[in-house]
Amino acid sequence: MTTTMTAPPPSSVGTPLPRATFARKVAGVPTHPDGPPAIEVRDFGFAYGPARILNRLNFNIARNAVTAIIGPSGCGKSTFLRSLNRLHDLVPGAAYSGDILLHGRSIFGRDVDVVALRQRIGMVFQRPNPFPKSIFENVTFGPRLNRLATARELPELAEYCLRKAALWDEVKDRLDEPGTGLSGGQQQRLCLARALGNRPEVLLMDEPCSALDPIATQRIEELIFELKRDYTIVIVTHNMQQAARVSDFTGFFDRGELVEFGETERMFTTPSNERTEGYITGRFG
Repeated sequence: MTTTMTAPPPSSVGTPLPRATFARKVAGVPTHPDGPPAIEVRDFGFAYGPARILNRLNFNIARNAVTAIIGPSGCGKSTFLRSLNRLHDLVPGAAYSGDILLHGRSIFGRDVDVVALRQRIGMVFQRPNPFPKSIFENVTFGPRLNRLATARELPELAEYCLRKAALWDEVKDRLDEPGTGLSGGQQQRLCLARALGNRPEVLLMDEPCSALDPIATQRIEELIFELKRDYTIVIVTHNMQQAARVSDFTGFFDRGELVEFGETERMFTTPSNERTEGYITGRFG
């Protein structure tokens, strides 16, 4: 089987966000009002060599909402999440088909700057992975490297991101201490603050609470609810209760296919597909 990605027409997905965006966020003004979807997935497929992982996915991800991706292990959830900011690009044998649009522009356009794309679509991984640097340097590393803020702006940006991650009050007097010295839950919130430092429009979260205790999990879930006012969030989770609590929309994946997609409340009360009902009720998965 040969799966190739034909590059769509040039786009401006790689264009960095204007400086005004940071000022608007600091002022508490949502970056993306209600309107067209943030992300459109069109006949999207993905394969590693001869192994097809995802098949002809078609759905939209709403702006300023939380979309949960659920499904049994090995169904392609994390593969899809990583495709949204092209983390598979350097994997030998990886191939895309179809298209994914970010605000109407293909993420696979010929002139797309992948580094800039990953700034716009940030990622929080399953296990906390703070850099071996100070708390302040963790948060400001991306903005400093990518020249998203001046040296004078960095302290304000760090405070803003740490406040958005509900971590400022806990670390404001020890910003010079190593980020690796924080607790597991604090480290995950630090990684979230670090992702926010790059001024993303979309936040991807791959099982962000799987390594955390119940109290830390609750803090992260509360943050997700708050952050959707300013960001579009896509979360992969095995926890059905978590998906029901935090998400507005849910997509159920099984064997590389999107079985069902819709509003979370309807999906968890009256799913239209027997496979969805079987997974949600625990009969398989």
